[in-house]
Amino acid sequence: MKHTPLIAPSILAADFGNLQRDVEMLNESQADWIHIDIMDGVFVPNISFGMPVCQAIQKYAQKPLDVHLMIERPERYVAEFKNLGASIISVHIEACEHLHRNIQQIKDLGCKAGIAVNPHTSITLLENVIADVDLVCLMSVNPGFGGQKFIPQTYQKVRQLKELIIKTNSNALIEIDGGVNSQNAPLLLDAGADVLVAGSFVFGASDPKQIISELKSWVVS
Repeated sequence: MKHTPLIAPSILAADFGNLQRDVEMLNESQADWIHIDIMDGVFVPNISFGMPVCQAIQKYAQKPLDVHLMIERPERYVAEFKNLGASIISVHIEACEHLHRNIQQIKDLGCKAGIAVNPHTSITLLENVIADVDLVCLMSVNPGFGGQKFIPQTYQKVRQLKELIIKTNSNALIEIDGGVNSQNAPLLLDAGADVLVAGSFVFGASDPKQIISELKSWVVS
């Protein structure tokens, strides 16, 4: 069945001096989710923002908050992010010593549970948990910084992940995070992606709402 993709603009690329304006722009756009990257300077070589900024985003957001925890020991903070309005919480497979427990913790809070996967990590490591998650976030750049160049190997990983999802009867959505633009978006969707995260491509445009509309116009087979 064909359907339109979900678009989750990354607020990391917004103008933090005009955060309310940019969140309200996303409310008025065809965006489906608002993607929030939380970085701790340990798991990734950068620090983004924490709870106060999430609270500010929640105050104005009218779209579900898709929280991506690029942090060590994420189990320490998932309840707090749920209380700050997260609808989807993704944790990195590379950061979780007890991944199944982390997934259940997120679901017990009433959130959709996602697993994020770095470019070097094999899809085969998801075999024992793929049926338990709602989302797999494939990193198509090395995590930690916005504006990076898309890694072409991602197309093959999307296809491999789609095969695993079908094989296990999982309902997990495939989300792509990093370097998404108008050139690679249709190829990613053809490979099996369901959700596109776009940061610089959206917020760096003269008309962000038009860019979101264009991304939304592609059809997923």
